[in-house]
This record gives sequence, structure tokens and C-alpha cells, in this order.
Amino acid sequence: MADRDYYQVLGVSRSDSEEEIRKAFRKKAMEYHPDRNKNADAEEKFKEINEAYQVLSNSTKRSQYDLYGRAGVSSNGGFDRPFEGFDVFGGFGDIFDSFFGEASGRRTREAQRGRDVQQRVVLSFEEAVFGAERQVEITRHENCQRCSGAGNEPGTPINTCSTCRGSGRVRRAQRSLFGQFSQITPCSTCRGAGKVVQTHCTSCRGEGLERRNRKISVNIPAGVESGMQVRLTGEGDMGRDGGGSGNLYIHVDVQDHPLFIRDGNDLIYHLGINLVEAALGSEKLVPTLGEDYATVKVPAGTQPATEFRIRGKGVPRLDNGRRGDLRVMVNLQVPRSVTAQQRKLLEELAESMNDSPGPGSDDSGANGGGPNGKEEDPGKDKGLFERIKESLG
Repeated sequence: MADRDYYQVLGVSRSDSEEEIRKAFRKKAMEYHPDRNKNADAEEKFKEINEAYQVLSNSTKRSQYDLYGRAGVSSNGGFDRPFEGFDVFGGFGDIFDSFFGEASGRRTREAQRGRDVQQRVVLSFEEAVFGAERQVEITRHENCQRCSGAGNEPGTPINTCSTCRGSGRVRRAQRSLFGQFSQITPCSTCRGAGKVVQTHCTSCRGEGLERRNRKISVNIPAGVESGMQVRLTGEGDMGRDGGGSGNLYIHVDVQDHPLFIRDGNDLIYHLGINLVEAALGSEKLVPTLGEDYATVKVPAGTQPATEFRIRGKGVPRLDNGRRGDLRVMVNLQVPRSVTAQQRKLLEELAESMNDSPGPGSDDSGANGGGPNGKEEDPGKDKGLFERIKESLG
């Protein structure tokens, strides 16, 4: 600790009275008490403030300090090490209580909030998308029905504690390096309750709470997904001594859907089309979640993995209820086996495509016609595609 002037430590002058010094100490102690000030140097400053006050509040020690400085008091009671062998936070609490009264005392029977209760529910895909109302069964602590939470057997008295006279706290004197200090502690007789139960309730054994099964109605909002939780305020365990009830948290698991995949607020549907439908184009019916089918126009020349969007057919947003989109992904379906007729048609198609001029070539032919000077039938390929389409059904 730096050897600062005690008057500077408390922020007072040498001419200030004992009452002014006391007021300055109270202000500084409130500012740097480790229970209130979490800065790293608060504990050291609080020690220094107490050391300065113990000297300046005593007229004899103050006179010696004014004449000789710290040398005049360092051998008088060991003020150079005022907190040696002192429980830091316990000692601070004792001194703090002696100056700031019972309001700073600690009690064991303060109001205690009830614990939170957790439950898990499994939702279908549709329930998660559109919302649902569920009944969940939970077990929680509630006031004992027999004693109404008082803890005593009905008809038996609850007496005011004779030790603390109902306050729940007692003042104890404690001697320390600085003299005698008073400390406010919870009453050991009533454990801070201020009352003593003569005969405990036979149902809850004096606890005042008992476990009970309850069915709770839960409104699941539209748009939830796996991993989310729904909070029901005050539906958890009941608190003690006037404390509020805890909350009920519903953890959500969502089942998969056989047709749709969820991607945020969008739904993905994989649409299978064959080679002819991709080449010539077609109209396909696509299922929508919970509604009728929608029509998707597949243009001629559609490539695999092409995506189409159907607006407003996805999942509602939790914040505003607006729905995302249904994204239709094109999958090109290639038959695993073909009939003889289908093979013949596909071979004709392959031959026709191989005969087609490549990119950038002159497809007019030597005589203004097709390759090798022959005129090509413009409907030939189209007619072949139609026959393949009919064959593939």
C-alpha cells in the first residue's frame, strides 16, 4: 500500500471535525466496498480508507499522526498492517454493518424464485409450420394443499421467534483489531424466517411445497423449428417466502416430411422430369404444404438443378407471419431400363443429334440444304421427341 497522507485518502482537511471525517469515511466506504465495487483495486483502496479512518477518528491517534506521521501510530496496535489475520470479506461486512445499519445485513430466508421446469415436445412438420396447441404434462413444486404453504400442521400454532423477535436477524458483538463491532447475522433459531413452526405439516414435512402433476396447454407459434424453445412465464416451480414462480420451457423437436425440406423460411421440393419434358417443356403439378397443387411451367431446354419459386408457399416468419417461398428443384430422371421400342427411339434421337451441325458451323449445306447437300425435315427431331415422349408415357 502506498504511504499516502490519511487526510488525502479520506478527502478531508486537517481542520475538519470528527463528524466531517466520519461523513467522508462513510462516502468513501460506500464507493469502494468490495461487495459493491468490482474493480480490481477496490479491496486495496477499502483497506486504505479503513486504516485512515481508524487513525483520524481517534483523537489521541490523530494527534500522534499530526505530530509524527505514520511513525507515530505504526507501533500502536500494528496499524501498518490493519487487516492481518482478518477475514477480508467477512471483516468488511462487519465494519460495513456497524456504519450503515441493518439494511446491509444478510438473511438466509430471503424470497427465492422457483426453479425453471423443462419439457420436450415432438411436432409433426405441419404443426411446426402452421402452429398448434398442445397439452404437456409436467411435474412441478406447488404450495402444499394441506398447509397452504405455511409448513405447519393445520390447527397448530406458528410462533414468533423468541430469539430474534420476528425480525429474522440478530445483532452480535465481535471484537477485532479496531475494537468492538456489531454484526447483523441470520437468526439461527428460525433460520431467518422470524417464525417457528411447532408441529410440521405431515404432508410436506414443513417445506411448504409439494410435487404435483399438471397438464399445461401450450400454444406453439407458427414457424418454429427443431432446437427452439417456447417459454411460459410463471409456469415453473413455485417460489419460497414470496419469491416468484419459475418458467416452463418447451423444447421443440420437429419430425421430417416425406416431400419437403425446410431451409429457413423456404420449403424445397425436388421435381423429377424426364428427358423429353426437359427438352420440349411441360407443365407439372407440384404439391404445396397443407394446400392444393400448384402448376409449374417447365420451359423447353430446362437443365438439371434449375430452380423455380412459388411465392408465399413456404414457412411463416416468427416475427411478422409472412411466409417464405416454395422452391422447386428440377431433377432429371433417367430410366434405369428401357424397352426395345424405347431403345430404338433413343438411338434414332442420338443419331439425329449427332448429324446436327455443331456450334458455329454453316448449317446451310453445300446446296443451301442440310448436310451433304440434302434438305432436312424441320419437324423430324420434334416428331422423334414426341414419339419418345409417348413411349416413356
